Amino acid sequence: MDFAWAVKYATEFLGTAILIILGNGAVANVELKGTKGHQSGWLVIAVGYGMGVMIPALMFGNVSGNHINPAFTLGLAVSGLFPWAQVVPYIVAQVLGAIFGQALVVATHRPYYLQTEKANNILGTFSTISSIDQGTKESRFAATVNGFINEFVGSFVLFFAALGMTKNFFGAEVLQYMKQMASQSGQTLDLSQIAVKAQVAPHTAAGLSVAHLGLGFLVMALVASLGGPTGPGLNPARDFGPRLLHAFLPKSILGQHKGDSKWWYAWVPVVAPIAAGITAVMLFKFLYM
Repeated sequence: MDFAWAVKYATEFLGTAILIILGNGAVANVELKGTKGHQSGWLVIAVGYGMGVMIPALMFGNVSGNHINPAFTLGLAVSGLFPWAQVVPYIVAQVLGAIFGQALVVATHRPYYLQTEKANNILGTFSTISSIDQGTKESRFAATVNGFINEFVGSFVLFFAALGMTKNFFGAEVLQYMKQMASQSGQTLDLSQIAVKAQVAPHTAAGLSVAHLGLGFLVMALVASLGGPTGPGLNPARDFGPRLLHAFLPKSILGQHKGDSKWWYAWVPVVAPIAAGITAVMLFKFLYM
């Protein structure tokens, strides 16, 4: 079924909001003082983010493509796999969805924000922060370099693996065979046609479903393995939108221990994932498409 672009924008908004609710909601449960999950450990956060990607992928993968990430949208557009005319609306929807999802996290955890005494614990429920920042020029430089490497590597693995799972899934060879047969007969295979989808679905549906499940486990593994240095964003909308909300919300909501939003670091989880997304998609296209 083909959906109108307006529906796809709304879907990107909702998918990104769900990502933040489940992901940053898990962070809030672990980091904020007084919650029942306080100090329950990094694996809780990994599961939250894994589910935050998996659930929208299963819900919306065949609606908007479930980008829920500006870096992925830009990476696809640069490689000619997504129309440039839709890039800005997608990114706007993703950022607004992230802000909305974070607002719901704050609303559900407000009593615990008021109890929390560490500014970094409060900011960490919104956006990424480096664990080696000590407030000095030297430590901030080291945090920036380490954060960029961490975000780039994690984002590259995420985007390259995501394409691999959704393009090279078990059953994808059926699509390639049908395209080859159509090309040999001088025809074009239109996968948006209902009749074609009905023929292809029995061979591809299971593989795609497993691929979307795999995306969730991939994110869990990335958060567990690379989350230590910064709590990796891997997603400009996931970091920028909530960080913006953190800057605007007063201490009457976030508590007297709310600190600054660390805008000096904010470019890292935006630029690094975008660079990684463009690189990963271009390499995947070169090798496999």
